[in-house]
Amino acid sequence: MNRQLKADGRFWLTLDGRNFLGRGRVELLQRVRETGSISKAAKAMKMSYKAAWDAVDAMNAAWQSPLVESGPAGSRLTDDAERLIIVFQNAEAQHTAFMATLGASVGRDAS
Repeated sequence: MNRQLKADGRFWLTLDGRNFLGRGRVELLQRVRETGSISKAAKAMKMSYKAAWDAVDAMNAAWQSPLVESGPAGSRLTDDAERLIIVFQNAEAQHTAFMATLGASVGRDAS
């Protein structure tokens, strides 16, 4: 049997030492942008409305201003949310590249 040792790691942006923005939350923000609705975003992600609302509420409370604004016409992302999505995507791409390099190194060193 040929077994391969690999490095693995999930990526989160933390705020004051707490997980703040990860892939799932970014997807939720993107779905809110697409649908204009937290409920529709949750449905598209096959998650409960409560879980989606709790995630949005946690992000809004942690950041200095709301990332999602909701009103009678629906929900929309703020400029801060749009900027944070880009920051996350850029940082995650760097993390992915680093993990690929690290994984190759670990695999070589273990052989």
